[in-house]
Amino acid sequence: MASMIMAPTFSSFTINRGSRWCRKSNSALGQCHVIKAMRIEKPMEELYNVRVERKVSPERLSELGVSRWSMWKTGKCRFPWDWHVDQLVYIEEGEVRVVPQGSERYMQFVAGDLVRYPKWFEADLFFNGPYQERYSFRAYGDD
Repeated sequence: MASMIMAPTFSSFTINRGSRWCRKSNSALGQCHVIKAMRIEKPMEELYNVRVERKVSPERLSELGVSRWSMWKTGKCRFPWDWHVDQLVYIEEGEVRVVPQGSERYMQFVAGDLVRYPKWFEADLFFNGPYQERYSFRAYGDD
C-alpha cells in the first residue's frame, strides 16, 4: 500500500514597499515578497484510527448482519468511554460528538453512519438528544 506524505502548503504574495515590514527589509525593487505557511491538519478519524462509512446502504447493513447486533439507547448526556476491544457501531437515530482524551477537537457521527472504534481508544461522548445504535464487538482482524 502506498503511503501519502503530507507537506505544508506555502503561498506567496506581494506587498507594497510602504508597509512597515518592507521598509525594515530595505527592498530595492519597490515590493516585497512574503511567504506564508499554512498548517494542514489530518482528519481526526485518521489521527485516532477511527473508521467511518457515511450513509451506509441497506445491502451493506444486511451483509454485516446489523439487524442481529445488540442495541443501545440514551438521551441527552455526556460520559467518558474507553474501548477494550474494537467495536463496530451503526447509528440508527441521533448524533454523537466524540472528543478523544487530551484533544480539544472532536469527531461527529450521525444516523446512517457506520463507525469502527479501535481497541484502547478513549474519548468523551456527547449526546444532544435521543440516540440509538446497534453495536458489535470485533476480534482482531474481523472486518
